[in-house]
Amino acid sequence: MPVKTPQEMEVWYVIPAIRREMVTELLKKKVSQKQAAKLLGLTEAAVSQYLSGKRGADVKFEPEMKAEIRKSVGAIMKGSGVMEEMHRITSFCRKKGTLCRLHRKMGPVPKGCRVCLG
Repeated sequence: MPVKTPQEMEVWYVIPAIRREMVTELLKKKVSQKQAAKLLGLTEAAVSQYLSGKRGADVKFEPEMKAEIRKSVGAIMKGSGVMEEMHRITSFCRKKGTLCRLHRKMGPVPKGCRVCLG
């Protein structure tokens, strides 16, 4: 099914890719899969799917985006809420135009779209 709007792109591709990166970063910090799942509010099965490439594998982030995800992982490990960090990262993604660049790779952006302008 083709992605029609940047919002769909964000929900179906970008957010899972962010979670995949978060899981990867947590494991680099020697956090167990079980603890990573708990920290991110995921099931262990979801963590396994992120690691195997079954979720979020269609999106490759630029270094700037990966750096923001690393910051969020550090904040989550120190007790920050996952939802707040997800909101911060997705807002960063929109403001920097990453969402729109990813959307353009999937097909034309709908005429009049203003997602990345705000």
